[in-house]
Amino acid sequence: MDNDKRFVTGLDVGTENVRAAIASVNQNGELAIVGYNEGKSAGMRKGVPANLAGPAGAIDKMLGEAERMGGYDVRSAFVSINGSSVISTKTEGMIAVGTVEHEISVDDLARVEDVAVSGRIPANRDVLDVVPLEYALDGQGGIKNPLGMSGARLEMRANVISALTPNAENLKKATAAADVNAERLIPSVVAAAKAVLTERQKENGVAVIDFGATTTSVAVYEEGDLQYLGVVPAGSNNITNDLAIVLAIDPEMAEEIKQRFVTGNFNSEKSAVIRIGKEGKERVFERKEVEEVVKARLDEIFGEIRKKLKVAKYDQRLPEGIVLTGGGAKMRDLDLFVKDALEASVKIGVPKGLGGVSDSIEKPEFAVAVGLALLAAEEGGASEIAAKKPKKLPKLTKAPGFIKKLFSKF
Repeated sequence: MDNDKRFVTGLDVGTENVRAAIASVNQNGELAIVGYNEGKSAGMRKGVPANLAGPAGAIDKMLGEAERMGGYDVRSAFVSINGSSVISTKTEGMIAVGTVEHEISVDDLARVEDVAVSGRIPANRDVLDVVPLEYALDGQGGIKNPLGMSGARLEMRANVISALTPNAENLKKATAAADVNAERLIPSVVAAAKAVLTERQKENGVAVIDFGATTTSVAVYEEGDLQYLGVVPAGSNNITNDLAIVLAIDPEMAEEIKQRFVTGNFNSEKSAVIRIGKEGKERVFERKEVEEVVKARLDEIFGEIRKKLKVAKYDQRLPEGIVLTGGGAKMRDLDLFVKDALEASVKIGVPKGLGGVSDSIEKPEFAVAVGLALLAAEEGGASEIAAKKPKKLPKLTKAPGFIKKLFSKF
């Protein structure tokens, strides 16, 4: 193994699919994808583990091919977490730090973070991350990083990302059962944003929508920081199920119709009927009926997304528009539908700019796995990866807060 490199792994555990991206990181912080894979998930329901054996078996099976490609056994990873229990909460905190000559230290930042979180996040929720939005020293606001500055009173306004404790703990147990230690749990849409957004987009104002199988997540960025996160408990699989019910067909045929014939452009001229199946066993469906079913579900999902943007006060207030990721984003012309539904410019987001075999995973469905690997590399982590050595069951670790991450950089 090259001693000048470390290795990181992003593990996206979804309801329908599990995906992994293994990357090497050189001394300059540049990533090269050395292994990847995707496979069918099991034991997950709307982003939450329904049992432990299903996800563990799916992760283990999927990782085997990624490990063979990269030549390493993955023992730990940054793992995605999803589900409607994942939310963001705005909080504030204030502490006295001494005289006006006192220089703000890492310990001071940790203390004010604790004050901002304590008592404001329910005991049954795990804090996944604390995003500082603004600091103030002696009443002077607008400070992004007060480390080393002087002042007697330190205030902090933050965005706290949390999830229900049982959901987070069960996800850690599921990965541990597959001999993978969850170093950190990251909301899926936050990981996707890391892979597809530029710093300019985050600064000006942009939203990422991760259109998954059973959930649709939205994250809003402005002034470089995560301002809002919300999850709608419905996704592209709901379209498949609706088609199966209305057309009285099995889900496999409904999925084929969705992939081959459904588009987000309901105004374009198309044939009046859809024909599917082999000659002699061909099935014929009215395209109008199919499109009515699909449009009704898309209206519901993105109508809920718009409600969340309104609650966050970002509806029609995003100069950089919307970036779509996730497996559901592969639907043809979905960007046209979302543009009309949310009245904003829309792009399909894919991971770019990585080395190695990254060309093969420059797809919207791999944005989460790649983003997790990027975050692991950025935060200075190094996945426990060994060449051709037996795995050992790892101990679970607690996700570090912002201050610990900041301290590690110094």
